[in-house]
Amino acid sequence: MTTPRDLKKELRQAALGRRDALDALWRAQVGLKLAEWADRFDPAPGTVVSGFWPMRSEMDVRPLMEALAERGARLCLPAILDKTTIVFREFMRDADLVDMGFGTQGPAADAPVLDPDLMLVPLAAFDGRGHRIGYGAGYYDRAIARLKHNGGEPRLIGIAFDCQEVDRVPDEAHDVALGEILTESGLRRFASDL
Repeated sequence: MTTPRDLKKELRQAALGRRDALDALWRAQVGLKLAEWADRFDPAPGTVVSGFWPMRSEMDVRPLMEALAERGARLCLPAILDKTTIVFREFMRDADLVDMGFGTQGPAADAPVLDPDLMLVPLAAFDGRGHRIGYGAGYYDRAIARLKHNGGEPRLIGIAFDCQEVDRVPDEAHDVALGEILTESGLRRFASDL
C-alpha cells in the first residue's frame, strides 16, 4: 500500500525534475521579475521578512528580498541548528554568509534571531489548495508551528514555478498549508479552510 510519505516522495521527485528542466536563463529572468511584487506586498517599515538563499533550481528570491529591504523590511534567512530545527537569523547585505548545508547559505551564528512577519517559503511541489511538499525534512512545518505556538501569525507565501503544481498533495496532520503561492504567473491566494 502506498503511504502519504511514499506518494509525497514520488510527487516531489517529479515536480523537481520538471523544475530542473526549466531553462536556467529563464529561471533567472523570472527571479528578477519577482522584485515587482515588493510594491504589492507593501511591508510596513521594520516588517521582518524571511527569504531563502536559492539552491539548485529554486526560484531566486534575492531580487524580491532586496526590493523589500529597500521599502524598509528587515530580512532574515533560515539557519539550520540541528536535524530538526531552523531559526531565522538577520541578513545584512554586507555580512558574510556561511554554509548551511544542502547547498545553501545563511548568516553566521552571531546574527540576531528574528521571528518573521512574512515568510517566503521554498517548496518542491504544491496543489490548488495551498498544500505544499517540502524537501522531506519538515524544517519549515516545525518552524511555523513554533512561531504560531509563541503567538506569531506569519504571512506564508510559497515560492515556486507553475510546473511544480500537482493535482493533490496528500494531507498529513503536521503539514502547514500556505495562504498564498507566488509563481511566474502571479500570486494565488487560498482559502484557509480547504
